[in-house]
Amino acid sequence: MILMEVAMNGDLRPHPESDAADGIEYDRHYRMKYHPQFHFSHGQPFSDDDLEYLCMFYEIDDARTMAFALGKTEHVCRVKYSTLKNRGLVEYYQNRYKQKLSD
Repeated sequence: MILMEVAMNGDLRPHPESDAADGIEYDRHYRMKYHPQFHFSHGQPFSDDDLEYLCMFYEIDDARTMAFALGKTEHVCRVKYSTLKNRGLVEYYQNRYKQKLSD
């Protein structure tokens, strides 16, 4: 299980003692569960800027960093990206992001 080793041995691995003190919990896939201090946009729809950022950096950044940047849980970010990809919208939002950079 190489993926499990990365999750457990990487810089973003859970720290049981300090995480418990801070009220941070993880699911069985080592994804952080909802926490109000980290997931400030929880329950709110993705903005166009959020979607552009998600599509532009999803394959560059790791899921946890992406989740922190957008204020959503890792799971929600993964599901949203998958939905956009299945609908053929990833390239559309990437192009919008690039266009803003060139303006």
